[in-house]
Amino acid sequence: MGGPGSEREVSLDSGRNVVAALQSRAVDATAVDGVAALIEALQASRYDRVFNILHGGDGENGVVQGLLEAMHIPYTGTGVLGAALTLDKIRTKQVWQAAGLPTPPYHRLTPGADVSKAAQALGLPVVVKPSLEGSSVGITRVFDAADLPQAVALARRYPGELLVERLIEGEEYTVSILGEQALPSIRIVPAGAYYDYHAKYVADDTRYICPGLSGAAEAQMCDLALAAFDAAGCRGWARVDLMRDHAGNNYLLEINTTPGMTSHSLVPKAAQARGIDFAELVWRILETSLVPAHGGTRP
Repeated sequence: MGGPGSEREVSLDSGRNVVAALQSRAVDATAVDGVAALIEALQASRYDRVFNILHGGDGENGVVQGLLEAMHIPYTGTGVLGAALTLDKIRTKQVWQAAGLPTPPYHRLTPGADVSKAAQALGLPVVVKPSLEGSSVGITRVFDAADLPQAVALARRYPGELLVERLIEGEEYTVSILGEQALPSIRIVPAGAYYDYHAKYVADDTRYICPGLSGAAEAQMCDLALAAFDAAGCRGWARVDLMRDHAGNNYLLEINTTPGMTSHSLVPKAAQARGIDFAELVWRILETSLVPAHGGTRP
């Protein structure tokens, strides 16, 4: 948990909740803050397996996963391939497009690229975002070309390439994956215009409707989320974020392979709708560490 990245505080919150849940199930669980502390602890042979709740950065880019595989330590969640791929929004979209899965049109922006030209080609409104960040960090929705420079300046504070994506206007959804099963979808209704960092982790007036859809529409969205999960080489658990436009078309946005486990987080809400309480959810995620991660595919 924790670490030095932009999602540190969220990860610490998630980690405290997970530790408490594991301890409530009589698991001898302790918190480890960051990769350096993890290496030290593993060298001292203090732990048998790792529950990875390190959000973003090395927790989700394959570094922690590769370290643990090299040391033959079981861990929760997606393996090296799925983790490294899905932290990069651009490469994830490329894989989805190759698999024929729907995702909003976009342009990849390397340093020095013409942002205005890319936005013009897509057509406003667009979303400008860093390709390697989560938790809505560094994201700006742009409706006027005059606001593009400010959006790019914000996104460039973070490492990696930039992504300019057509803004899908409609409703925002998320589908959590646990093992081989999609949990009920959640429709996210923020009090403000958008589901940003504040709405995710601070505000108490965001509404979550679960299940977000019904009948064939719900089944279609859950099937799409599972297909996206498999195409990206994920395993164990994850959260797939989507948009649904006013015509009822679904678009994949991104996958989070180490989703939040805070009081505001969405995987626990979806699990609760399926009758799985928080401690049971954490236990089931821990069980994913019993399946070898090699190969990067769903068990």
